[in-house]
Amino acid sequence: MAIDTATAYAPDTTSSSLAAVAKATGTRYLLALFVTLAGKPCAKLVPVEAIDQLVSDGAGFAGYAAGAMGQRPADPDLVAYPDPASFTPIPFVRPGLALVHCDPHVNGEPWPYAPRNILASVLRTADARGLTVNVGAEIEYFLVERDPGGALRTADAADTSRQPCYDARDVTRMYDHLTEISAAMNTLGWGNYASDHEDANGQFEQNFAYADAMTTADRVITARYLLSVIAEKRGMRATFMPKPFADRTGSGMHLHLSLWNSDGPTFPAADDARGLGLSPTAYSFIAGILEHACALQGVIAPTVNSYKRIGATSTSSGATWSPRYATYGGNDRTHYLRVPDHNRVELRGGDGSANPYLAIAATVAAGLDGIDRALDPGAPGGDHRRDTLPLTLLHAMEALAADPVLTGALDTVGPGVSDYFTDLKRDEFFAWHNTVSAWEIDNYLTAF
Repeated sequence: MAIDTATAYAPDTTSSSLAAVAKATGTRYLLALFVTLAGKPCAKLVPVEAIDQLVSDGAGFAGYAAGAMGQRPADPDLVAYPDPASFTPIPFVRPGLALVHCDPHVNGEPWPYAPRNILASVLRTADARGLTVNVGAEIEYFLVERDPGGALRTADAADTSRQPCYDARDVTRMYDHLTEISAAMNTLGWGNYASDHEDANGQFEQNFAYADAMTTADRVITARYLLSVIAEKRGMRATFMPKPFADRTGSGMHLHLSLWNSDGPTFPAADDARGLGLSPTAYSFIAGILEHACALQGVIAPTVNSYKRIGATSTSSGATWSPRYATYGGNDRTHYLRVPDHNRVELRGGDGSANPYLAIAATVAAGLDGIDRALDPGAPGGDHRRDTLPLTLLHAMEALAADPVLTGALDTVGPGVSDYFTDLKRDEFFAWHNTVSAWEIDNYLTAF
């Protein structure tokens, strides 16, 4: 179903405009959606007859029940107000269905623990400097199923080659899934320009055009939702877990970032002695991200499983594609920050479990700190920047808690969010650490 994207994404906050767009697209129900700090999508299904009420009163949620939202059972409702600019018809999921991203409030004030509110606040700090942040995101994922014994396996039983990346046959067998996702993205005006088989058996990626930072973060959440429900229609499960298979490459979420001002992009420079075609602004932005890389990992790689991707030494294909050091360089995918051209930098440290709002907010805050302090990243690929990234989620949380710039970014709407987040993730680490694994039984049961 084609839609007028100029109308669908018009930044109008009136209930009548949202109702008009819903009517124009044949929408009967809206998913009023927000995500938790852990990235869980939460929604209420709202009939179009209640759009006026949704816009004026919001959709009420018991925040504690939703998950990681900084609430206790006794706290007042979390009320999610829709952003009409994010209206997204999704009739390819269900006829007449649309989605709208929401900004959670409590007692009439933006809720500090809401990821979308955090990103909006950080973007306002960039805007105050006369800068617009544009972001592109690469979403990698696996298509899997469980065998009769419950073990995880690749959904395509024929996808077994040692180096399946870009294999035309593997892509063709998943033609129906990939083309349905591609058509959905292009119907929505996202500019899907390629779909491919990634480096691991069962791993795929669909690329779409960059946009402003908030739009891209919304689209990552929407894309994950679409990928999940469309895969389920075919009896598969789409997983964004960083490393579901020990012997295969993990799934990243690479972010391509650029800064723009009223004159256009700020990164390109005609005269660059370092040879990357970048401006001093770009180099300081890079330096800021490198300066805060260890703390940043706690936000862009926020699970126990993330560090099995980062720490992998080998895979069945022969490469991990996951950086282990905070370095930067040109068109070289082994770096933490790759500079594919003079218009952007690619952050390769994040993975499929990252909350896109928090990931972009923290990355932008780190880069702006580099600009504010006129930091210099040194020569591309310089060994003096070979800071080892955190080895585990616990190490990452220690680095994050000690970094005032990134904790400040998480606390930008209100205090306490960074402490809540780091405590939540430490608890996650110890819940995993306290679980006796099959590896321990195999290695220790009769060893002594």
